[in-house]
Amino acid sequence: MDVDLNCDLGEGCPFDADLMPLITSANVACGGHAGDLATALNTLELARKHGVQVGAHPGFLDREHFGRRELALPPERIYLECWTQITALVGLAHLAEVKLRYVKPHGALYNLACRDVVVARAVVHAVEDHNLALMGLPNCILSRIAQGRCTYIAEGFADRRYQSDGSLVPRSQPDAMIENPTEAVKQAIWLVRECGVQTLCVHGDNPQAVDFVLALREGLQRSGCSIRPFHLT
Repeated sequence: MDVDLNCDLGEGCPFDADLMPLITSANVACGGHAGDLATALNTLELARKHGVQVGAHPGFLDREHFGRRELALPPERIYLECWTQITALVGLAHLAEVKLRYVKPHGALYNLACRDVVVARAVVHAVEDHNLALMGLPNCILSRIAQGRCTYIAEGFADRRYQSDGSLVPRSQPDAMIENPTEAVKQAIWLVRECGVQTLCVHGDNPQAVDFVLALREGLQRSGCSIRPFHLT
């Protein structure tokens, strides 16, 4: 059983260089919620060095809250912010001589797009304009809006807990994160086998991120999983 490991990078966290060799897909911040052009370019070049595929990671322009505060913006504004951030990363990827393959919205934008039709349509429109794939939760509104418009990559979270409706437990709740690698491996295998996810996210802003990902990789491989990038047709 193959599984892709993706991580949000280029956000100004200190472990990017250590995490890059351990993952297979890098979601590169586009300067909206975090990062800047120079950091994004460095992250793309690091991904090229380690043979890691890359995607754009646009978020709300809300650096004060790291893009994790839900904003009530009109769909035209959401589309424009996504389109602009993706376009910037397309240009930087060209400079870094890597191919941008997909888009994964960040934080509050991700959660809203997975449950709100209007936000989902705006995000899909921006992704479709760039002829890229889109990453999000399985069997959600975003996945349905993307049908027939762009390739959809079902994503699970190894280090986040889920609610009964399949959405993520809000970070404001004390039990939102999974810190025990053994528990993370168990959830990851369930997500791949039972929920059909193609990629598993691990967060680079976790102070124990490197040790956590090392333990997760070891546990997955011990369970018969091969760590490989997802395949796009």
